[in-house]
Amino acid sequence: MIGPHSHAHWEEEQLGKAFDLRLLRRLLRYARPYWKLFALALLLSGGIAVIELALPYLTKVAVDEVLVLPWVEVRSEAPPVPQALPLGEGRYLVREKDLPEGVRAELEQRGALGGRWLLLPAEAPEAEVARRYPDLFQSTPAGYALPEEGLKALPRAEVAALRAPQYRLLGLLALVFLAFLLVRFGLTYGQVYALQYAGQRIMFDMRREIFGHLLRLPMRVLDREPVGRLVTRATNDVAAIHEMYTRALVNLLQDFLMMLGVLAIMFRLNARLTLFLLAFAPVIALLAYWFRAKARAAYREARKILAQLNAYLAESLSGIAVIQLFRQELRSLRRFQEINRDFFRAQMRTIMAFGLFQPAVAILQSLALAFLIWYGGRGVLAGALTLGGLVAFLSYLRILFQPLVRFSEEYNVLQAAMAAAERIFMFLDLPKEPSGRKPVPELRGEIEFRDVWFAYNEGDWVLKGVSFRIRPGEKVAIVGPTGSGKTTIISLILGFYRPQKGQILIDGVPLEELDLAAYRRHVALVPQDVFLFSGNVWDNIRMWNGGLGKEEAERAAQLVGVHDYILRLPEGYETDVKERGMRISVGERQLLSLARAAAADPKLVILDEATANVDSHTEALVQQALERIMAGRTTLAIAHRLSTIRNADRVLVIHEGKLVEEGTVDELLAKRGLFWALWHLQFAGSLDQR
Repeated sequence: MIGPHSHAHWEEEQLGKAFDLRLLRRLLRYARPYWKLFALALLLSGGIAVIELALPYLTKVAVDEVLVLPWVEVRSEAPPVPQALPLGEGRYLVREKDLPEGVRAELEQRGALGGRWLLLPAEAPEAEVARRYPDLFQSTPAGYALPEEGLKALPRAEVAALRAPQYRLLGLLALVFLAFLLVRFGLTYGQVYALQYAGQRIMFDMRREIFGHLLRLPMRVLDREPVGRLVTRATNDVAAIHEMYTRALVNLLQDFLMMLGVLAIMFRLNARLTLFLLAFAPVIALLAYWFRAKARAAYREARKILAQLNAYLAESLSGIAVIQLFRQELRSLRRFQEINRDFFRAQMRTIMAFGLFQPAVAILQSLALAFLIWYGGRGVLAGALTLGGLVAFLSYLRILFQPLVRFSEEYNVLQAAMAAAERIFMFLDLPKEPSGRKPVPELRGEIEFRDVWFAYNEGDWVLKGVSFRIRPGEKVAIVGPTGSGKTTIISLILGFYRPQKGQILIDGVPLEELDLAAYRRHVALVPQDVFLFSGNVWDNIRMWNGGLGKEEAERAAQLVGVHDYILRLPEGYETDVKERGMRISVGERQLLSLARAAAADPKLVILDEATANVDSHTEALVQQALERIMAGRTTLAIAHRLSTIRNADRVLVIHEGKLVEEGTVDELLAKRGLFWALWHLQFAGSLDQR
């Protein structure tokens, strides 16, 4: 049989594109039920973007309208602009924003620009201050004018009274700024909540689908897949897709809107300066292309090794007792260290690419800021840009670079999601266990093999032309050397596999035509290695069958003789047996397994060496329980011990995948063939006891 280390080839295949629209369309199917939440998140993202763009503009208004005096002195023989106010002696007051850029540049070149002034209309309440200090203020046709240095000569209280309108405007702007921050907080909270709620629901749906698909996979697939890999599909990979939904997609759209808005505002403030700053774009594009190539390869390798790490951990934990018994702790640790080291190196390659990209973008941002301060400062001096405009430009440039800095993180999330999605969909695309649709209302228990050939691996036949028939109610034992194909026959009867040749009939109906779920309701398997689930004794006997009451479960326990033992447990039937039933002994687990079979009231009982792992005393108890369970039911038993074979109606002897002998125990012993040889090898001394 294929062992757990025969990994499926689909896990090791190279993955496809870093961003695959086909995969994205399949992923969006999970988001469709929650489209209103995503639409709300996008709407809130738009609101957040608007506020983010408005905050620097408020700063510009505060600088230009409050902190900087709006009037500038010009020395000229004639008024430089029609709105100029004469100060006398060839001097004029001009509102700075009224000076055309060309005129401002010419005046700057001639050294005709002077200091800044404050102008108070004569009818304004603040004009009282001007009338109290006539030696500091100068009268003009529009009111009283005060040079900037004159403010320093006034008492602080007078300056406050003089600048009262600006103080009021500054307070109003501060309140608007605070209101915007509060609104942004609310919008951000709503966006995060909507995205996280939708993301959690999507994770819930995906894990449910993955686990549901896992439960319906053919045993052929499950045999060759390590548990750790399957666990990774439902945990790490689903979490990576959750990150994409809650971070990457909406953030990418929000960043895109922010960049468009920033560029539009920057072009409006100063188109030439914006074009100069965009010269950094090709460098950033090349850097992003390099990062994408490096991160893609490194991240793909890291995810593949992570699956190997999970698989090795799961396998080692399952076999920890064997590892300790054979003193293989050091070897297991070394092997784990090898995989862990490979994962560390793959992660470090991802981190190196990430670590180079972010500082490089930060350096480019610093260079752009330095250029902006140099070139924009010259523009402020030349009047091409206001001081508030320069301050706003600095803020907008930082906003423009933020998406580029986040790009590496969002690309990492997107890359992880695409890789995870490809693995998940490769898993979900695996065909489910084939099943017919014919109902099985009743089962008589007749089994027939007609020239059945079966191989786990193509050409390596495990069964070769096996034919036999088991009548309803008959008790048949299957014996043979190890590896002869006994367990394979049981697996075929249970429908875990399909034969490559021949046919298996159940009550005269081909097994492939039956509804497997309905068929298995009439079948009970008592395996050699009993598996108990974490939970109480009730649940393990009833196997969570809601139609089976506690009374029926208790009667089943009494039938197999385990009822008194259960009552001696700390909490009786409510006792938690813990994972894999580790709180109780092997023999007690075997008796609980028999109670589980009895509670199901099967028509077909299959025993897979049910007494192989128990002591003689427990074997006697198990044998008595088996006699009660097998009464009136078709029974097929793989057995090595005399106690199981003694009461069999017929024995099938399998050797090298072929049915070599068939008959009662006495008939086969009389033939002195393979069964006779096995009898004397395995049951020496027992013949006379019959």
